[in-house]
Amino acid sequence: MNSARTALADLQLQVIACERCPRLRAWCQQVARRKRAAFRDWEYWGKPIPSFGDPDARLLIVGLAPAAHGANRTGRIFTGDRSGDFLFRVLHHTGFASQPVSRSHDDGLRLHDVWIAAAVRCAPPKNKPLPEEFRNCRPYLVREIQLLTRLRVIVALGRLAFRACLDALRELGLERPPADFPFAHARLHRLGPDRPLLISSYHPSQQNTLTGRLTEPMFRRVFLLARRLMDAGSEAARAGSRS
Repeated sequence: MNSARTALADLQLQVIACERCPRLRAWCQQVARRKRAAFRDWEYWGKPIPSFGDPDARLLIVGLAPAAHGANRTGRIFTGDRSGDFLFRVLHHTGFASQPVSRSHDDGLRLHDVWIAAAVRCAPPKNKPLPEEFRNCRPYLVREIQLLTRLRVIVALGRLAFRACLDALRELGLERPPADFPFAHARLHRLGPDRPLLISSYHPSQQNTLTGRLTEPMFRRVFLLARRLMDAGSEAARAGSRS
Protein backbone atom coordinates (compact mmCIF):
# COMPACT_ATOMS: atom_id res chain seq x y z
CA MET A 1 0.00 0.00 0.00
CA ASN A 2 2.80 2.46 0.87
CA SER A 3 4.58 1.70 -2.39
CA ALA A 4 1.35 2.47 -4.30
CA ARG A 5 1.01 5.76 -2.41
CA THR A 6 4.58 6.69 -3.28
CA ALA A 7 4.07 5.75 -6.92
CA LEU A 8 0.86 7.80 -7.03
CA ALA A 9 2.69 10.84 -5.65
CA ASP A 10 5.55 10.33 -8.12
CA LEU A 11 3.03 10.11 -10.95
CA GLN A 12 1.69 13.58 -10.08
CA LEU A 13 5.22 14.99 -10.40
CA GLN A 14 5.42 13.42 -13.85
CA VAL A 15 2.10 15.05 -14.77
CA ILE A 16 3.31 18.49 -13.67
CA ALA A 17 6.49 18.13 -15.76
CA CYS A 18 4.68 16.78 -18.84
CA GLU A 19 5.41 18.42 -22.23
CA ARG A 20 3.67 15.90 -24.50
CA CYS A 21 1.19 18.37 -26.03
CA PRO A 22 2.87 21.55 -27.36
CA ARG A 23 -0.45 23.19 -28.27
CA LEU A 24 -1.79 22.80 -24.74
CA ARG A 25 1.42 23.88 -23.07
CA ALA A 26 1.56 27.03 -25.20
CA TRP A 27 -2.08 27.86 -24.47
CA CYS A 28 -1.78 27.37 -20.69
CA GLN A 29 1.31 29.58 -20.56
CA GLN A 30 -0.35 32.24 -22.71
CA VAL A 31 -3.37 32.34 -20.39
CA ALA A 32 -1.08 32.51 -17.36
CA ARG A 33 0.71 35.53 -18.82
CA ARG A 34 -2.34 37.46 -19.99
CA LYS A 35 -4.61 36.52 -17.04
CA ARG A 36 -8.19 37.62 -16.57
CA ALA A 37 -8.74 41.09 -15.13
CA ALA A 38 -10.49 39.69 -12.06
CA PHE A 39 -7.39 37.61 -11.28
CA ARG A 40 -4.65 40.07 -12.25
CA ASP A 41 -3.07 39.77 -8.76
CA TRP A 42 -2.79 35.98 -9.02
CA GLU A 43 0.35 34.15 -10.04
CA TYR A 44 -1.18 31.57 -12.37
CA TRP A 45 -0.07 27.95 -12.08
CA GLY A 46 0.16 27.54 -15.88
CA LYS A 47 1.39 23.90 -15.79
CA PRO A 48 -0.34 20.52 -16.19
CA ILE A 49 -2.72 19.86 -13.29
CA PRO A 50 -2.03 16.94 -10.94
CA SER A 51 -4.83 14.86 -9.51
CA PHE A 52 -6.01 15.49 -5.98
CA GLY A 53 -7.55 13.58 -3.10
CA ASP A 54 -7.32 10.56 -0.85
CA PRO A 55 -4.78 7.97 -2.09
CA ASP A 56 -6.82 5.27 -0.31
CA ALA A 57 -9.97 6.33 -2.18
CA ARG A 58 -12.62 3.86 -3.25
CA LEU A 59 -14.13 6.48 -5.57
CA LEU A 60 -12.43 8.06 -8.60
CA ILE A 61 -14.00 11.13 -10.27
CA VAL A 62 -12.82 11.93 -13.79
CA GLY A 63 -13.54 15.29 -15.39
CA LEU A 64 -12.69 16.51 -18.86
CA ALA A 65 -9.88 19.07 -18.47
CA PRO A 66 -8.81 22.02 -16.28
CA ALA A 67 -10.46 25.39 -16.77
CA ALA A 68 -8.18 28.11 -18.18
CA HIS A 69 -8.89 30.52 -15.32
CA GLY A 70 -9.79 27.84 -12.78
CA ALA A 71 -7.32 25.02 -12.20
CA ASN A 72 -4.83 26.52 -14.65
CA ARG A 73 -4.80 29.50 -12.28
CA THR A 74 -5.00 27.77 -8.89
CA GLY A 75 -3.04 24.59 -9.61
CA ARG A 76 -5.72 22.26 -8.23
CA ILE A 77 -8.29 20.33 -10.19
CA PHE A 78 -11.84 21.81 -10.20
CA THR A 79 -10.65 24.70 -8.01
CA GLY A 80 -11.52 28.31 -8.69
CA ASP A 81 -14.34 27.95 -11.25
CA ARG A 82 -18.12 27.52 -11.30
CA SER A 83 -18.00 23.83 -12.19
CA GLY A 84 -15.84 23.21 -9.13
CA ASP A 85 -18.16 25.25 -6.93
CA PHE A 86 -21.05 23.02 -8.00
CA LEU A 87 -19.04 19.81 -7.61
CA PHE A 88 -17.64 20.52 -4.16
CA ARG A 89 -20.99 21.64 -2.72
CA VAL A 90 -22.35 18.23 -3.68
CA LEU A 91 -19.26 16.35 -2.47
CA HIS A 92 -19.52 18.13 0.88
CA HIS A 93 -23.22 17.36 1.12
CA THR A 94 -22.57 13.65 0.42
CA GLY A 95 -19.66 13.37 2.87
CA PHE A 96 -16.74 13.25 0.44
CA ALA A 97 -15.31 16.75 1.04
CA SER A 98 -14.47 18.62 4.24
CA GLN A 99 -15.95 21.90 3.00
CA PRO A 100 -18.34 23.06 0.26
CA VAL A 101 -15.96 25.51 -1.45
CA SER A 102 -12.66 25.15 -3.30
CA ARG A 103 -10.91 28.45 -3.87
CA SER A 104 -7.14 27.75 -3.83
CA HIS A 105 -4.71 24.88 -3.39
CA ASP A 106 -4.12 25.88 0.27
CA ASP A 107 -7.69 26.59 1.39
CA GLY A 108 -7.80 23.60 3.76
CA LEU A 109 -10.08 21.41 1.64
CA ARG A 110 -9.69 17.70 2.30
CA LEU A 111 -11.28 14.87 0.37
CA HIS A 112 -12.48 11.66 2.03
CA ASP A 113 -12.45 8.35 0.11
CA VAL A 114 -12.31 10.13 -3.27
CA TRP A 115 -9.60 10.95 -5.83
CA ILE A 116 -10.24 13.52 -8.58
CA ALA A 117 -8.51 13.39 -11.97
CA ALA A 118 -9.05 14.68 -15.50
CA ALA A 119 -8.99 13.00 -18.90
CA VAL A 120 -6.68 15.80 -20.12
CA ARG A 121 -4.37 17.49 -17.63
CA CYS A 122 -3.88 20.87 -19.37
CA ALA A 123 -6.49 23.54 -20.10
CA PRO A 124 -7.39 23.31 -23.82
CA PRO A 125 -8.39 26.24 -26.08
CA LYS A 126 -12.21 26.53 -26.18
CA ASN A 127 -12.31 23.59 -23.75
CA LYS A 128 -11.83 21.19 -26.68
CA PRO A 129 -8.89 18.77 -26.46
CA LEU A 130 -7.78 17.11 -29.68
CA PRO A 131 -7.91 13.31 -30.06
CA GLU A 132 -4.12 13.03 -29.82
CA GLU A 133 -4.17 15.06 -26.60
CA PHE A 134 -6.58 12.58 -25.05
CA ARG A 135 -4.22 9.79 -26.15
CA ASN A 136 -1.16 11.55 -24.75
CA CYS A 137 -2.80 11.92 -21.33
CA ARG A 138 -4.36 8.47 -21.20
CA PRO A 139 -1.34 6.72 -19.60
CA TYR A 140 -1.71 8.90 -16.51
CA LEU A 141 -5.32 7.83 -16.00
CA VAL A 142 -4.48 4.19 -16.69
CA ARG A 143 -1.74 4.29 -14.09
CA GLU A 144 -3.94 6.00 -11.50
CA ILE A 145 -6.58 3.32 -11.88
CA GLN A 146 -3.86 0.74 -11.24
CA LEU A 147 -2.44 2.58 -8.23
CA LEU A 148 -5.75 3.27 -6.47
CA THR A 149 -5.66 -0.12 -4.85
CA ARG A 150 -9.02 0.21 -3.04
CA LEU A 151 -10.90 1.58 -6.07
CA ARG A 152 -14.53 0.41 -6.33
CA VAL A 153 -16.38 3.07 -8.36
CA ILE A 154 -15.50 5.56 -11.11
CA VAL A 155 -17.74 8.56 -11.83
CA ALA A 156 -17.14 10.08 -15.28
CA LEU A 157 -18.31 13.68 -15.63
CA GLY A 158 -19.53 14.22 -19.17
CA ARG A 159 -19.55 12.18 -22.36
CA LEU A 160 -15.91 12.86 -23.28
CA ALA A 161 -14.58 11.94 -19.84
CA PHE A 162 -16.76 8.82 -19.95
CA ARG A 163 -15.21 7.84 -23.28
CA ALA A 164 -11.74 8.52 -21.86
CA CYS A 165 -12.47 6.21 -18.92
CA LEU A 166 -13.59 3.43 -21.24
CA ASP A 167 -10.44 3.90 -23.34
CA ALA A 168 -8.28 3.65 -20.21
CA LEU A 169 -10.13 0.58 -19.02
CA ARG A 170 -9.69 -1.08 -22.42
CA GLU A 171 -5.95 -0.63 -22.00
CA LEU A 172 -6.37 -2.49 -18.71
CA GLY A 173 -8.07 -5.41 -20.42
CA LEU A 174 -11.73 -4.46 -20.84
CA GLU A 175 -12.80 -6.25 -24.04
CA ARG A 176 -16.44 -5.22 -24.43
CA PRO A 177 -17.15 -2.59 -27.13
CA PRO A 178 -18.14 1.02 -26.31
CA ALA A 179 -21.65 0.35 -27.66
CA ASP A 180 -22.24 -1.85 -24.61
CA PHE A 181 -21.99 1.25 -22.41
CA PRO A 182 -24.36 4.04 -23.60
CA PHE A 183 -23.86 7.40 -21.93
CA ALA A 184 -26.67 8.74 -19.75
CA HIS A 185 -26.87 10.72 -16.54
CA ALA A 186 -26.57 8.61 -13.35
CA ARG A 187 -26.34 5.38 -15.34
CA LEU A 188 -24.48 2.50 -13.73
CA HIS A 189 -22.26 0.38 -15.99
CA ARG A 190 -21.08 -3.00 -14.74
CA LEU A 191 -17.83 -3.79 -16.52
CA GLY A 192 -17.30 -7.31 -15.27
CA PRO A 193 -15.79 -9.22 -12.33
CA ASP A 194 -12.84 -7.63 -10.55
CA ARG A 195 -13.38 -4.31 -12.32
CA PRO A 196 -14.58 -1.03 -10.84
CA LEU A 197 -18.15 0.01 -11.43
CA LEU A 198 -18.55 2.99 -13.77
CA ILE A 199 -21.21 5.70 -13.40
CA SER A 200 -21.77 8.21 -16.19
CA SER A 201 -22.95 11.69 -15.24
CA TYR A 202 -23.58 15.04 -16.85
CA HIS A 203 -20.66 17.41 -16.33
CA PRO A 204 -21.27 20.28 -13.83
CA SER A 205 -20.52 22.89 -16.49
CA GLN A 206 -22.41 26.17 -16.46
CA GLN A 207 -23.97 25.13 -19.75
CA ASN A 208 -25.65 22.28 -17.85
CA THR A 209 -26.22 23.84 -14.43
CA LEU A 210 -27.55 27.25 -15.53
CA THR A 211 -30.00 25.66 -17.96
CA GLY A 212 -31.30 23.16 -15.40
CA ARG A 213 -30.10 20.16 -17.37
CA LEU A 214 -28.14 19.25 -14.24
CA THR A 215 -29.50 20.24 -10.84
CA GLU A 216 -27.90 19.71 -7.44
CA PRO A 217 -30.44 17.00 -6.45
CA MET A 218 -29.64 15.17 -9.72
CA PHE A 219 -25.92 15.44 -9.03
CA ARG A 220 -26.26 14.36 -5.40
CA ARG A 221 -28.00 11.19 -6.54
CA VAL A 222 -24.88 10.25 -8.51
CA PHE A 223 -22.65 10.39 -5.44
CA LEU A 224 -25.19 8.81 -3.11
CA LEU A 225 -25.36 5.93 -5.60
CA ALA A 226 -21.56 5.76 -5.66
CA ARG A 227 -21.45 5.59 -1.87
CA ARG A 228 -24.04 2.83 -1.72
CA LEU A 229 -22.07 0.81 -4.26
CA MET A 230 -18.80 1.39 -2.43
CA ASP A 231 -20.27 0.34 0.88
CA ALA A 232 -22.00 -2.68 -0.62
CA GLY A 233 -18.73 -3.81 -2.15
CA SER A 234 -16.90 -3.42 1.15
CA GLU A 235 -19.58 -5.42 2.96
CA ALA A 236 -19.37 -8.18 0.37
CA ALA A 237 -15.59 -8.29 0.76
CA ARG A 238 -15.90 -8.53 4.54
CA ALA A 239 -18.46 -11.32 4.22
CA GLY A 240 -16.13 -13.18 1.86
CA SER A 241 -13.24 -12.88 4.28
CA ARG A 242 -15.38 -14.39 7.07
CA SER A 243 -16.58 -17.34 5.02
